[in-house]
Amino acid sequence: MKRSTFAALTLTALTSVALAEEGDDIREAGKAEAETFNARMYAGPPGSKAYACFVRRYDADHLARHPKQKVAAMKLLISAEVDKEDKELHNSFRLGFRYRHRSGDFDSSGSCNHAVFTKSGNEVRLGCGVDCEGGGIGIALSKDDRSAIVRLERVRVWQNNKPDDDAEQSLVAGADDRIFRLDRTDNSDCASLVTDRKELAALRHK
Repeated sequence: MKRSTFAALTLTALTSVALAEEGDDIREAGKAEAETFNARMYAGPPGSKAYACFVRRYDADHLARHPKQKVAAMKLLISAEVDKEDKELHNSFRLGFRYRHRSGDFDSSGSCNHAVFTKSGNEVRLGCGVDCEGGGIGIALSKDDRSAIVRLERVRVWQNNKPDDDAEQSLVAGADDRIFRLDRTDNSDCASLVTDRKELAALRHK
């Protein structure tokens, strides 16, 4: 084998090893970042199952200062559960809200990336989406972890928890409906977003 060929093969092998190690480092960093974010979200290590509830009811003064805001109240339930197959923690969300000038309760739900986060500046966000191109939301935490910062462009919603075509609509971001700051509260305050009895019991005991 020519010396130049041997040198090229050696360089290729070393490069491959370096890239593999770099990939491992990135994955480990991402895993550490995910674990840190989850601990902040659930006020401690989530274990096999955990919940976090955030609520905001906008008062008349706030709505007067934001005349284009369509949402009058919003609830967000974030849950985490270890998947039985891949043994990894998966996050999901349930969103409930009321419009300012329309009657009825509206809700949405979907899954969140369990290890992939989108960074914007110094902020780390959990990306959550609704199936079948139903849009989604981004969820960050305030610096003190007492509030969730919800960002959206469009998210599919259903009225009064009815998952049928007639009830299906979308909450579309407007001038005053792109960013919502919701305050952390007791998990029981999000009980209205849960329909499964066993999960409701688990939520109330967390």
